[in-house]
Amino acid sequence: MNRRGNIQFNGVAVAALIISIAIGVWIASLTQRQWPIILFGLIGLYLLYSIRVVRQWEKVALLRLGHYVGLRGPGIFFIVPVLETLSPFVDQRVRVTSVTAESTLSRDTVPVDVDAIIFWLVWNAEKAILEVESYMDAITMSAQTALRESIGRHELAQMITDREALGRELQRILDEKTNPWGITVQSVEVRDVRIPQALQDAMSRQAQAERERQARIILGQAETEISDKFVKAAQAYEQNPTALHLRAMNMLYEAIKERGSMVIVPSSAVETMGLGGSLATIAVAKQT
Repeated sequence: MNRRGNIQFNGVAVAALIISIAIGVWIASLTQRQWPIILFGLIGLYLLYSIRVVRQWEKVALLRLGHYVGLRGPGIFFIVPVLETLSPFVDQRVRVTSVTAESTLSRDTVPVDVDAIIFWLVWNAEKAILEVESYMDAITMSAQTALRESIGRHELAQMITDREALGRELQRILDEKTNPWGITVQSVEVRDVRIPQALQDAMSRQAQAERERQARIILGQAETEISDKFVKAAQAYEQNPTALHLRAMNMLYEAIKERGSMVIVPSSAVETMGLGGSLATIAVAKQT
C-alpha cells in the first residue's frame, strides 16, 4: 500500500520476488524441470503482496475481511493478500496547514483578509482512521470555519495589535473539535492581516491627524508652563527690585558683549538702575 491506501510495492517485497524467481530458475536448471520456476514464482508473488514496510513516523490499520484488527508499524510485517487490507498510512509527525479567510467582516464591520498557519499532529492513529473519513480535509475545513468565526468576534485593532490572542483562541476552538478524532492542534500563528487599500489610506490620515493633535497639545502645555514660570518670576522681582535690576544688567551685558552689537536703552532705565558707570566702563573696554 502507498500512503493513500493504493497498492504500491516496497523494496523488500520486490527483492523477495526477485530472489524467489532466481531460486526457482536455479533449481529448474539442476532438475531440468519447469515446475520450480512456477512454484517459486508463485511464492515470490505471494511475498510481493504480503510484505509491508511502515516507516518510523507512520502507523497503518490492518483490516481482515473489513473488520479492524489493529495497528501495524513501524517496521516490517506480513499480511494475507485478499483477506487482509491496509488503511491509508497515517503520518504522526507535526504537520503544517495554511488557511486563509478572505473578505471576512470583523466585529466593527471591516472586511479583512487573514492568513494563518496551523501546527497539528495525529496522537491517536486509530481514532484518526476510524472516526473521520479524511482527517486532513476535516482539519482544513474546520480551521477555515473557526478562523472566520474568530474574526467576527474581534475588532480590527485587536487583530492587528494582538495576533497572539487570536491565535490562542483559534487553537482552543480547533483543539476541542479535533481531539475526538485523535488529533491535537499544538498552535496557530496568524501570519498576516490585510485590509482594503482605501481603508489603509484613511487610517494613515487618521494617525497623522492624531500625531498633529498630540504635538499641539504638547506645545500648549509648554506655553502654559512657561507662562507659569514668568508669573512666578514677576512675583519674585516685585518683592525684590534689586534682583530685577541685576537681571536687567545681565540681559544688557549678554546683548552687548558680542562685538559689533548695539543696544538702545531709555535714559530713564539707565538712571533707575544706575547703569551709566557700568556702560561707560564696558564701552571703554571695547575701545581698548
